[in-house]
Amino acid sequence: MFDITCSDSVRLLNGSSLCSGRLEVKSNQSWSSVCEADFDQQDAEAVCRELGCGPPSVLQGALYGEVEAPVWSKEYQCGGHESALLDCRSSGSARNSCSPGKAVGLTCSEPVRFVGGASRCEGILELKHLGEWRPVESFDWRMETVNVFCVHLGCGSAVSFRQRKIPQIRAVWSVLGHCLLTTSALQDCVSQYDSDNSLYLTCSGN
Repeated sequence: MFDITCSDSVRLLNGSSLCSGRLEVKSNQSWSSVCEADFDQQDAEAVCRELGCGPPSVLQGALYGEVEAPVWSKEYQCGGHESALLDCRSSGSARNSCSPGKAVGLTCSEPVRFVGGASRCEGILELKHLGEWRPVESFDWRMETVNVFCVHLGCGSAVSFRQRKIPQIRAVWSVLGHCLLTTSALQDCVSQYDSDNSLYLTCSGN
């Protein structure tokens, strides 16, 4: 399985994309699941923002498998505006275990989508950034870069990509491919650009 960690402090495992899975938090150089009893919607919003995903759509225990190791968790007390989970206030105490089936499973909405393709796993790539959906343009992508999005959307591996004209010059999101492969946050690799080109991606499917 192709796992990409999009943050130094939180990750989602065993889901169908980078924006879904069992939540783990890093503390003292080790990763631990979070107990559902200590986690609410505002905490989930902070995690989704940190991972560069859209707002949370599902928050439920044991959706993405259970862990044998003890679940360690502080109780996070996010206010709903934090950009990272560890920016939130938290209780001083931590529990060392959690009832079976109660590790947090989280699904955030996707900030990327394919448009105009023959299947859900191909099409013009669009990105939602700063609240706006726009086509993506880039000049330095490789198959490894495309693979990031195929995996992210639960669409297997990269098959091909090519430039495709859009009807007129308009504002698009320019995404630096080398940045995507070396940094943790999609938002750090995006800038605005005017172009009549877009990227058409084809992934292998589920």
